[in-house]
Amino acid sequence: MKIHEYQAKQIFARYGIPVPKGEPAFSVEEAEAAAKRLIEATGIPVVVVKAQIHAGGRGKGGGVKVAKGGATEARELAEKILGMQLVTVQTGPEGQKVRRLYVEQGLDIDREIYLALTLDRDRRRIAVMASREGGMDIEKVAHDTPEKIHTLHIDPVLGLAGYQARKLAFALGLGAKEQMRQFTKMLDGLYRCFVQEDCNLLEINPLIVTKKGELVALDGKITFDDNAEVRHPEWADLRDADEEDPVELEAKRVGISYVSLDGDIGCLVNGAGLAMATMDIILHYGGRPANFLDVGGGASQEQVKKAFQMILRSDKVKGIFVNIFGGIMRCDIVANGVVAATKELGLKVPLVVRLEGTNVEAGRKILDESGLTIQSASSMGDGAEKIVAAVKQSASV
Repeated sequence: MKIHEYQAKQIFARYGIPVPKGEPAFSVEEAEAAAKRLIEATGIPVVVVKAQIHAGGRGKGGGVKVAKGGATEARELAEKILGMQLVTVQTGPEGQKVRRLYVEQGLDIDREIYLALTLDRDRRRIAVMASREGGMDIEKVAHDTPEKIHTLHIDPVLGLAGYQARKLAFALGLGAKEQMRQFTKMLDGLYRCFVQEDCNLLEINPLIVTKKGELVALDGKITFDDNAEVRHPEWADLRDADEEDPVELEAKRVGISYVSLDGDIGCLVNGAGLAMATMDIILHYGGRPANFLDVGGGASQEQVKKAFQMILRSDKVKGIFVNIFGGIMRCDIVANGVVAATKELGLKVPLVVRLEGTNVEAGRKILDESGLTIQSASSMGDGAEKIVAAVKQSASV
């Protein structure tokens, strides 16, 4: 689960991490009023108007603007940014509509640093990554000069060691006594935040050194681990449904694991491992999966029907592959769900079904006697090959 920059900074502040003064705004009027309050409170006549979307690269896309002309210019910039379709490298060409702004005090920047905490699943450690080359082109730095990215791993038993923070501070050119103290304190706060808030990613890009030598988190990004949601009822207030895929939200409500992808072959599978294998084998035979969808081990006929509805929400879907291994889940229940969904939705794209496991013969009989145009597959490979061929054939007609 992702949250907005201003929400991340509110959490940062709770852990003692220095952030600029700022206020969220949901209208042009609110942005102007926020700019006035910030200028009065800080005595700094410069504010920054920032688009709030769940994607990076906002500055390059025109979603971050500096207002040196006070609240009047801040209002003008807010009028341009609010409601715009902001296109960044992370949104894709369709962009994302800006519905929220963050108005923040201006600061005199001396240096920009990159700092992030994430999970290194191979090492089973929290990894801290940092670079002197912070700012908008950190992806280019990581690609072209990976040696400029410094990484340390934190032992989950011992926690963040003081020597690790000091070593990283030296690597970032923060060896002066006061900056060393600020950085080690900040990194300790970020580590505590990462653990206690159940984060998958915590990123500051850039972490700035001001002309006064102070370290400040000029940006903030937090991604939570959805598996920990039961421990965090407060996350419900942080969720922005406008920034999330509506189909994925609906799937979450009905207990189906669903992730939208860019392909044209819809996948309906039970079990996360089998779902991953299904996507892999579709790619192997030259197709492109349109989604990850796991209906779960004990899905009902109604859930199977809902899964079909979710898959067909996408106009990109040109065929569907149902791949079920019935353990807890019975193949006859799946078959009934497939038939009901096909009839109710008036399915017009090719459909290939592979069933194996509990009540498989009964399931196959239901499909065979349905009177519907459903291709049966004897194996996962056979099914993937058939759906890829069917989609290619329908595309050439």
